[in-house]
Order: sequence, then structure tokens, then C-alpha cells
Amino acid sequence: MSATREKEERDEWFDPEPPYRWPIPPPEGWTADDLDRIPGLPRHTELLDGSLVFVSPPTRFHSRTLRLLEHALLEQAPGHLDVLARMTVKLDLKNRPEPDLIVFPETANAGPDQTWYEPEDILLAVEVVAADTRDRDREVKPRKYAAAGVPHFWRVEQDADKGLPVVYVYELDPATKAYALTGIFHDRLKLAVPFDIDIDLTAINRRPGS
Repeated sequence: MSATREKEERDEWFDPEPPYRWPIPPPEGWTADDLDRIPGLPRHTELLDGSLVFVSPPTRFHSRTLRLLEHALLEQAPGHLDVLARMTVKLDLKNRPEPDLIVFPETANAGPDQTWYEPEDILLAVEVVAADTRDRDREVKPRKYAAAGVPHFWRVEQDADKGLPVVYVYELDPATKAYALTGIFHDRLKLAVPFDIDIDLTAINRRPGS
């Protein structure tokens, strides 16, 4: 290596203006609208209590569970409802989480550049639990969804023995603004609310439609 190139590489370590700097939050923390304005954020960044939350790459279980549930819900939802994966919900000024799946009325769609939905439009929020999101998916996010009035919530975990999805189904108690567990489903998810749903959870590794 030439002396000139060696000096250039050494100087890069002391560059006062690197290509990207992690955003420094304002004293009062970030707001939900900031999530669309901060440059260079990783994909699927969330905002919880004014702090940015980053997620690890998904596992195969997470991706295939998400695929299974999204396709099944799209097939079975009434025509006036839509289903999307990994879209943020602006719960309030300081909270904009990104559920793994949401079900909402078609009328909430505002155009191709839309990046978030209102909590009052969300009929169902689904979180597929991962190792780095366990506490958030089990405690923090359901509490926030309930407080915002989201009527239905599913938490999906991996069965330790079979490796299949286990779905914990919750319904909002409007009097307490808290979720009540209404069922735990292995192998088959069959529900009458928020609409008629019948999903073979053992089909996680099959191609949709096969």
C-alpha cells in the first residue's frame, strides 16, 4: 500500500463529517411525525415513548407465520376490510409502533404514499413474537393498543415442541380499556370475531394455495 493511500485511510477515521450520523433526539424526544422525516433510518423503525426502536432481521418462523396469516386473512376478510403487513399506527404524539399485521376498513386507505394509520381504524393488530421483541410484544405494545382502543389483538408465539405458531387471542374490554384473553389456539385458529376466521396453523411451511 502506498504511503498516500495509507494516510487517506487513516484520515478517514478522523473525518469530522462521516457519511451518516445516528440521529440525536431532541430534549423532549421524537414525535410520531418525525419518523417520516429522519434521514437514513433502518427499515421498520418504530417509535415507543418518544424513542426510536430498531428490530433485528426476521427469522424464518417469523416470516412464514406472517405470510400464512396475511394470506389467510386476505382470503377470509369481508370485502370492506383490508390487510397489510408492517405498517405503522400513529397511536399518539410519542408512539408509532409497527404491528406485524393490521386489519382495517378500506376507507382508511389514503393513497400509495401513506405510511401510517389511525388507531381508531384498526380492527385487529397482530404481533409475531421474536427474541428481541418479546417484552414489547407481550407487555408494552398490547397495553398501548388497548389504551388506544384497538378492539382485537393477537400475539403469536412459536411452540417449543412442534415449532408451529400458537395464537393468543385478546379482546378489548371497553370498560377497563384492557385486553382479556379469549383463547389460545394450537394447530387451528377458528374464530367468529372480528369476522369468521379459520386458519390451519400447521400450514406454516406450505405455499399459499397448495
